[in-house]
Amino acid sequence: MQQSANAAAVTKEGASGIAAAEIARTRPPWLAKAGTALLYAIASTLITIVNKSVLTGYGFPSYRFLAACQMLATVTALYAAKRLGRARFPDIGWRAFADTFPMPLIHLGNVELGLAGTKGLSLPTFTVLRRLAVPMTMAGEYYLLRVAADPFVKTSVAMMVAGAVVAAGNDVELNAEGCAFVLLNDLLTAAHGVFSKRKLNASKRRMGKCGLLYCSSLFVLPLALAHLYFSDDLHHVYRFNYWLHPQFLIQISVSSMMGLVLNYSTMLCIQYNSALTTTIIGCLKNIIVYYAGMFVGGDYVYTFYNFIGINISIIGSLLYTYVTFRSPELMKYNIK
Repeated sequence: MQQSANAAAVTKEGASGIAAAEIARTRPPWLAKAGTALLYAIASTLITIVNKSVLTGYGFPSYRFLAACQMLATVTALYAAKRLGRARFPDIGWRAFADTFPMPLIHLGNVELGLAGTKGLSLPTFTVLRRLAVPMTMAGEYYLLRVAADPFVKTSVAMMVAGAVVAAGNDVELNAEGCAFVLLNDLLTAAHGVFSKRKLNASKRRMGKCGLLYCSSLFVLPLALAHLYFSDDLHHVYRFNYWLHPQFLIQISVSSMMGLVLNYSTMLCIQYNSALTTTIIGCLKNIIVYYAGMFVGGDYVYTFYNFIGINISIIGSLLYTYVTFRSPELMKYNIK
């Protein structure tokens, strides 16, 4: 009987070892996780700085026009890549629409509200308020993906939110409309991350990353163009003073193409990490954006509380990054 118990224990231990090996085999390599996170951080930093320069530095009058340019550049580049055999995704139809919904609507709101918030707030305050997307993403992962965050993660998130409250609550240039845009953008960012993770897992053999990006931009491009046409923006865009300035043309072209780069790097980061990690990496990269905001845009006003709050948020972001990439065994998700 003792031998049977020992055999059962050995069998159980062997099964556990096989399960652990299977988990290790299917888990994304550390280099892929860190590499995609770094790519997303770089792309997000560059597009934030360029957008801020175009909309605030040059005073470009229409974030709607810029959003339409980014969507058009995404559709054009991915269609050309498909025709050249560099990308594969299904042809457009009702099945493709059903596979991507509600991603197109989330994408439209995310792009337009993000650009509107960039225009309406100082760059450091904008990046601090964007940290509120983190608890929204954590809640979305729990309720939609059934993923519960580790206590270390909850502590870092609490620090980021506390820092955001301290910094933004004492900003002498706080703009109510700009804050509303950013908070709605936070909600859509959380929804985009969670639904992207679900779509990538569910439609890996159908849409894929390029298909999701292509359809999300294509299906809402007519809505974006209609929104632009019925607003008063086209008149102001036509009369804009810098159309003949090479530096401005370079920056608005870079902004248009960076929309595709940012969205693709976001999909990669979500696929190899998680929606929550992608959102927090977007906050962490704002360390660079925060200091750049003192020189780009010219609309940052220093206050003691703003400075302290931003640095509290930065410490929380660094804590999460350490737990996730340096000590992965401490950062475990409970799948319910």
